[in-house]
Amino acid sequence: QVQLVESGGGLVQAGGSLRLSCAASGSIFSINAMGWYRQAPGKQRELVATMTNGGTTNYADSVKGRFTISRDNAKNTVYLQMNSLKPEDTAVYYCNARGLVAITLPLQDYWGQGTQVTVSS
Repeated sequence: QVQLVESGGGLVQAGGSLRLSCAASGSIFSINAMGWYRQAPGKQRELVATMTNGGTTNYADSVKGRFTISRDNAKNTVYLQMNSLKPEDTAVYYCNARGLVAITLPLQDYWGQGTQVTVSS
C-alpha cells in the first residue's frame, strides 16, 4: 500500500509564503511523477503543479510565476514552494503520486489526505 503524507499547510496572509512537503512510502515499484492538486470549497479538484522524474513540470496558469514544484526522487518526496499567496489560493492541497506497483501492472494514481492552506486578505 502506497502512503502519501503532506505537511506544511496553514494560515498565511496575502503576499506570504508557504512550503508544502509530501513523502511517498510503501509498496511501490516506481514513481514516475508527483504533484499537487487543490480543491476549494464548492469547486472541483484542479491541478496545481506536477513534475516527472525527468524534471518536466506543468503548472496551472493561475500559479505560474508564484509557485515552484521540486522533487527529491531518491526520497520520493515532492515540494511546493508557494510565494505571493492570494486569497484565491485557499484550498485543501492534495499530494499526488503516479507510479507502478509492479512493472507488469498499469500506472496508478495515489493521493494524500490533504493539507489545508488558508490565505487571509
